[in-house]
Amino acid sequence: MVPDISTGSRTYGLLNYLYGPGRRDEHTDPHLVASWMPELAPDPGRDPAATLKQLTDRLDLPVLALPKHRRPARHVWHCPVRTSPGDRHLTDAEWAEVARRIAHATGIAEHGDDKACRWIAVRHADDHIHIVATLKREDGRSPRRHEDGIRAQAECRKIEAEFGLQILNAGDRTAAQRPTSAERSKAERAGRTETPRETLRERVRQALAGAASEEEFFRRLAEAGLRLEKRLAPSGDALGYTVALPGDRNRHGEPIWFPGSKLAPDLSLPKIRQRLEAGPPDSGTSVIDRSGEPPRPSHTRREAAPVAEQAASVLSGDDDADSAAQLVGVGEVLDALAQTSPASTRQELAEAARAFERATRSHFRAERADNRAIRSAARGIIRAGNALGKGEDGGATAMLLSTMVLVAIAAARWHSARGHAQQAAAAQQAAQHLRAAYRTAAATPMAAMREHGRRLPDPVRQRHADSLEATLPQHAEQVLREPGWDALAATLEQAERAGYSPDVLLQQAITWRELDTADSVTDVLIWRLRRLGNLPATTTLPRPPTGSRTARQQPPSSKQQAPEATAWTNPSAPPRVRGARR
Repeated sequence: MVPDISTGSRTYGLLNYLYGPGRRDEHTDPHLVASWMPELAPDPGRDPAATLKQLTDRLDLPVLALPKHRRPARHVWHCPVRTSPGDRHLTDAEWAEVARRIAHATGIAEHGDDKACRWIAVRHADDHIHIVATLKREDGRSPRRHEDGIRAQAECRKIEAEFGLQILNAGDRTAAQRPTSAERSKAERAGRTETPRETLRERVRQALAGAASEEEFFRRLAEAGLRLEKRLAPSGDALGYTVALPGDRNRHGEPIWFPGSKLAPDLSLPKIRQRLEAGPPDSGTSVIDRSGEPPRPSHTRREAAPVAEQAASVLSGDDDADSAAQLVGVGEVLDALAQTSPASTRQELAEAARAFERATRSHFRAERADNRAIRSAARGIIRAGNALGKGEDGGATAMLLSTMVLVAIAAARWHSARGHAQQAAAAQQAAQHLRAAYRTAAATPMAAMREHGRRLPDPVRQRHADSLEATLPQHAEQVLREPGWDALAATLEQAERAGYSPDVLLQQAITWRELDTADSVTDVLIWRLRRLGNLPATTTLPRPPTGSRTARQQPPSSKQQAPEATAWTNPSAPPRVRGARR
């Protein structure tokens, strides 16, 4: 059950909308389900003699009774309350109880207060009501509605439990401000899929991703095409900033400005400065090429993968400040990927970044923690620019996304262990989008690796299966039956050709971090092996002619020589695992 409080200045205009057909004729049978005093509140929906003008006058009477200088400019309080999808439809009597309880909880009309504000509750759909009040009490005073949104949310959690509805996650007052009903309505009329507030929040986050200084942040905002105004001190230093979306104007034709703090709590200039002052991103060769040229997208994605794994390791520890800092950095990496990804994965990564944005904020302070490495990874991705999404770029992207899924899961566990329900849900949602993006990015390179793995000689495949059983006995049988086993075999063979011992490299990949949270152990091992062995993100094994006998070269550090290929393996028959049932 979701309440959404806003204020306005036109009682009649709001009532006209609530009792009207709606923008798409979605309003059916509009009528009152409750009011401050039923005998004084005419219902234009059920009483043919009642008019909207009469209802407006009754609601506005305490406001109009005051001298003009004491009337609030925005005297209309509006609170839609909607049940969650899948909830049962409440009766009018149940909605009436909901309205009275929320009016009481928010300070609009406390139980037993005969001088409270005038209010009504209108129902014109099965799944929600609209509570409307005027913000002057009968005695001329203003209601005590401090933190009315928080109190409305708390009351809704109680109602959900008592009415048998879905119980939504409780907030901790670190969420970004949601768009108002008026902002959403305006966006719909303009044909926008999101409100200017949401668009600006995303673009400001993206401008901040990997930024090394305040000046760079402001420059990126301007380059993103946003209108920008700084609030300056007499010394010329910026005290704050506001942004506006080009073309977004009010009724007077003026740009609609949003301070950073109104977009999200961590986007105010003081919060941004705390993030920047905690340590600028590293400027080593992993981010900036010594030649002065931007690094390649594939290079920066490969470099970001171990840094992301380190962030996941921090999230499994006990240092909350360090973990909070790593979450901020992970959010910046996702924002960087969303800006530079090819069209095939851009939408899913943008959704992952939007979802994870909620998971980056909690009450744990991260100012003193060091997240330069992860922010440096974001900076490198930004500087490298757009990836092509194929070849080495596609494989490196898949390598990073495989890791980012594990990081998102680690973030969800960290938040869940600390009772951060909304953040944990957001991290889980981000993980789902990352999984979808990974499947798209990995499809081509994994298909190539599987093809080469199928063509390896049977003795070679069996040797790598034996290595897998020796180093990972608890997962060996599962891995050998996964579709990715052929790709893993190709990776082990390529590592052996490069001079690595498959047993040693596998052990390093396994001990780097636990595999229990992986959706596919095989996929995680493939990308870890390729990263640890500095192997190409796409296979380069030669494709021998069918039926040919190919002598295999002895790798420098392999323990035994691979025999000649006398037959090609049957892909449907996995290698034998010692001790496994047939």
